[in-house]
Amino acid sequence: MRVIAVEEHWTTPGIDRALRGQPTRSRDESVALNDRGDIPARLLDISEHRVEAMDAAGIELQILSIAPPGTHGLPAREAIALSREANDRASEAVDRHPTRLRAMTTLPMSDPDAAVTELQRTANAPAHVGIMSYGRSGDRPLDDPVYDELLAAAASMGRPVFIHPQIPSSAVRDASYRGFDPTVELALATFGWGWHIEAGLAALRLILRGTFDRHPDLQIVLGHWGEMLLFALDRVDSLSNVATGLDRRVAEYFRTNVYVATSGMLTPRLLRHALDFTSVDRILLSGDYPFHRLDAATIADFLGTLPDREDQHKVAYANAQALYRLEPSPSGSDDQTTRLLEQS
Repeated sequence: MRVIAVEEHWTTPGIDRALRGQPTRSRDESVALNDRGDIPARLLDISEHRVEAMDAAGIELQILSIAPPGTHGLPAREAIALSREANDRASEAVDRHPTRLRAMTTLPMSDPDAAVTELQRTANAPAHVGIMSYGRSGDRPLDDPVYDELLAAAASMGRPVFIHPQIPSSAVRDASYRGFDPTVELALATFGWGWHIEAGLAALRLILRGTFDRHPDLQIVLGHWGEMLLFALDRVDSLSNVATGLDRRVAEYFRTNVYVATSGMLTPRLLRHALDFTSVDRILLSGDYPFHRLDAATIADFLGTLPDREDQHKVAYANAQALYRLEPSPSGSDDQTTRLLEQS
């Protein structure tokens, strides 16, 4: 069975040390979420053990992405060096496993010019097929005009930008997420709620900024079934009545410039709801490894809820193959996918 899983996380020892070594006032507390169980070891591994886990889950190819919070919150000089090292490591891993791995490029977003330079440096690297980003770097949002050159380059190179959730700023946390036990505060500000609002807001700001009117070929990906936006799209579209500078209504950009990924949440009711607002051509299967651990039976059961065989293939691999410009599998994927779905 051909399954392509996007948003499969990893990190480098250097990035991990740098994040943990930040001064308390500027340290990203969400790094603590990377410490559970065997997650630290799995994040650092992009070789044989990862491939073994992929085999066990029936995943043919992973697209690697640096685990949150990446290098976005690091000082520029440090972010530049660590991003470059991460991208070189990813290329080496893909060289070792050319049929099993690809990577999203890690960029030093605290220095917009350096981010463009690093993206251009990896332009001809076969390993790199997309960009992993966050909604802001420090207090600067992704829709800030200083990033427009980067977004233009991403569009021209055909590099989709995955907007991953990140913890809200300290000011927002103080206003909206405090007042509980520290463990509950962190959970509320991250996977329980805050992460998703941050990522969805970043995408919405890009639309309102006219980003996709200037760069109609730019594609972004939102995890967790669209980071709340799909489920509020009827309401969100009311912004079209006041955002008079846009070429189209807000909801229309979701049909042309936004993909949604499952992020390990292989829940049929979420799939059904998503299909009310977007097409099956814009849904990507992602496992969110190693924070989620998919297995072959779960994947097959999930895909089997789609009644059309071609739609099953689209979500399993074809959408990702087209978006990330991946080569077709040499192993007859359609026949293998069909047999596994029939067996389930």
